[in-house]
Amino acid sequence: MNDYSDAFLRGILSDTRVIAIVGVSANPVRPSYYVARYLGLKGFTVIPVNPGLAGQELLGQKVYADLASIPKGANVDMVDVFRRSEAVPGIVDEALSELPALRTIWMQIGVSHAEAAARAEACGMRVVQNRCPKIEFQRLFGELRMGGFATGVISSKL
Repeated sequence: MNDYSDAFLRGILSDTRVIAIVGVSANPVRPSYYVARYLGLKGFTVIPVNPGLAGQELLGQKVYADLASIPKGANVDMVDVFRRSEAVPGIVDEALSELPALRTIWMQIGVSHAEAAARAEACGMRVVQNRCPKIEFQRLFGELRMGGFATGVISSKL
């Protein structure tokens, strides 16, 4: 399913608090960096996951090598995947086994894996494929309109 309703996406973005971003980069021109930065500025707790940066600090947070290394008390409720589609099954398996508060698997633009998505959904997870939470947040909560985009979302926000 790649045709998600606005209500479904808005629900995820409204009740998510802690996002583990797998594949985040320390390079500020990379999409994974500015998505992580943006989500952090919007009030989400962003936990960076990148084995090459493990132990360092990025955007004010400790970087973890993998999802299993994140402390259980972190209460990660969404995993955002910035990795190639073929890496998704392993990430989903690790997320399902290591993150007890997990509710959502989100795969970035260009990332999808039908079998892994079905496995996550069978475990009660909400799954989004081939979308960006930054873009969807901006679209659904009225921020793209300020840049001159017709979002199709009507609000009284100026």
